[in-house]
Amino acid sequence: MKKHFLSFLAFAVMATTAVMIACTDHGEPVPEPTQFSVSSFTSGLRAPIGMAIDEKGQFWVTEGGTGQNDGALVMITSGGVKTTVVTGFQSIINQGNVEGISHLYYENGTIYLLHGVEGFLYIIDVSGFSSGAPALDKNTIPKENIRAFVSTLNLTFDNNSNAFSLTKGPDGHLYIADAGANAVIKRDKDTHTLSLFTTFPPVAPNRDPVPTGIVFDGTHFVLSSLTGFPFSPGAANIYKVNTSGVMVPYKSGFTTLTHLTLTVNNKPLLLHYADFTMPPGGPGNPPGFKANTGSVLNEDGMVLFSGLDRPTDIKRWGDRTFYVLSLGDGTIKKLDY
Repeated sequence: MKKHFLSFLAFAVMATTAVMIACTDHGEPVPEPTQFSVSSFTSGLRAPIGMAIDEKGQFWVTEGGTGQNDGALVMITSGGVKTTVVTGFQSIINQGNVEGISHLYYENGTIYLLHGVEGFLYIIDVSGFSSGAPALDKNTIPKENIRAFVSTLNLTFDNNSNAFSLTKGPDGHLYIADAGANAVIKRDKDTHTLSLFTTFPPVAPNRDPVPTGIVFDGTHFVLSSLTGFPFSPGAANIYKVNTSGVMVPYKSGFTTLTHLTLTVNNKPLLLHYADFTMPPGGPGNPPGFKANTGSVLNEDGMVLFSGLDRPTDIKRWGDRTFYVLSLGDGTIKKLDY
């Protein structure tokens, strides 16, 4: 079931407003990536989950912390200098894994930050925040209770909720992928009223779809998914949902997808979290996800880069550069083609 994955992945696991340049490169169409050259951008992050890049090239990252109620939002300059923006978010250890904070969305100096365990959406004004500044007081940050609304819907047998990722739609409203409720929740831009936008059917009897990442490609919302325990290979789907909340068939045959972004041509690039082994080290050992088996895939399932350690977010910068955040080793890697 999906609850097991929330533990393994350290859910507390969108589309950011990075600079999106036109679909041309010196007047010629930009090809889709087939492989990447990879370099290290930063390391030392503490169980990171979500990432956004602002118009200045600054990175905003959610850290799960160490399980001692030390989840944090941090900012990293384009030169790699890290500053803690907000700390003190709930961070717990569940079955040996950190859980708490989720993904975030940046727009015009405001960060919308989800906390799956707390069930809140935090709205953080970072317009005046700069590298090296003192951390903001968490208790002064406005928040909205997503879980309280979702619990009124009774969407799953256990009435679960795990608000995990979010993006803006073409109407300016926020759309929140709830990995626990198997649904997308719409937040009105003016009234902040919440409503049910769409739900996802089981992928098999007693097998949850578990939506993870969400982006908008110009006509549809595109969502990644990972399915519930035991994370059977090939059981996860990519979903497309139109602006009326109607789901249309798209791509299948994936495994444990944790997030996605769009190329300059609006094609999805997806993150495969890791290979799941049961048991990983022989009889008597617990099942788990194998380190350094994550990868970047295109929408046809082609592996474009492998060897990632449990990646949880990917963002595009410009036409040909992507950044990948990995929970397993606490790094951000730069991918160019």
